[in-house]
Amino acid sequence: MTKSELIALLSNRFSQLVHKDAELSVKTVIDSLSKSLSEGGRAEIRGFGSFSLHHRPARVGRNPKTGERVNVPEKFVPHFKPGKELKIKVDK
Repeated sequence: MTKSELIALLSNRFSQLVHKDAELSVKTVIDSLSKSLSEGGRAEIRGFGSFSLHHRPARVGRNPKTGERVNVPEKFVPHFKPGKELKIKVDK
């Protein structure tokens, strides 16, 4: 499901929500999740899952084309851990 499909689903399911209101709601939720992660925190949606950051230390990699050694800097990557209810729904 894409963001535009989610917006369309919300505006169709809830008749009191105009398309622009549904779009604003989805964007606000996504922006809040992104802001929380960018500040080093985590975000949790009960029944769905939690988003956090995982640290990847610096390492030496290789350029696959030339075989040359390349230094890859440390970084943080977003990580999603599904909640119990989501796991149960997916397993059915």
